[in-house]
Amino acid sequence: MTFLLGMTRGIDAGTRALGVVAWWASLAMVLIGAENVIARYGYNVILDTFGEGVARALSNNTYFELQSLFYNVVFLIGAAYVLQVDGHVRVDIIFSQLSARKRAWIDIIGTVLFLWPFAILTIHFSQRYIASSWAAQEFSPNAGGLPRYPIKTLIVVAFALLLIQGLSQIIKHAAFLRGHPASGSIYAQEAPAPPRNAVAAAGEAA
Repeated sequence: MTFLLGMTRGIDAGTRALGVVAWWASLAMVLIGAENVIARYGYNVILDTFGEGVARALSNNTYFELQSLFYNVVFLIGAAYVLQVDGHVRVDIIFSQLSARKRAWIDIIGTVLFLWPFAILTIHFSQRYIASSWAAQEFSPNAGGLPRYPIKTLIVVAFALLLIQGLSQIIKHAAFLRGHPASGSIYAQEAPAPPRNAVAAAGEAA
């Protein structure tokens, strides 16, 4: 179990690094979105102040394409990180009322029966879709469009990361259920502390 938990720490470290990438992509998406709004609604002011060349450059459709690209990066690359920190939305009101051990079991079963099969099927069925995009060197048909085949590749990458992070979550929850003190499971913080040894307690009192 110690070896497996060491493996989960490596997986989690990689996932956290990708979470940082998603964070910066989110910031870029917001800044580009703000630029798009300013360039669109302030076009006449920019035109009068800086001239037609600047106004056209700032309102280029490429910025709209970039905003969509960064949104895809955030969604696809950030999914594994959100799984790691248990940030995905849960709609089952019963789940929150269960004990930490029962929730750990549900997460393990849910990962094996739902997350993994869905991820595997998505990877399988998206391969031809991505391959055809690469073969055609697919670009956006919009003016100022960007290539689409690199971002489509992230579909496979994202679901492969979910598979790996799902394995990490299962190992951590299993370690928690076995009583490992350093499981890393999110439920370990909620579980009540084990009763102290009577001899140790008496020693502290003395």
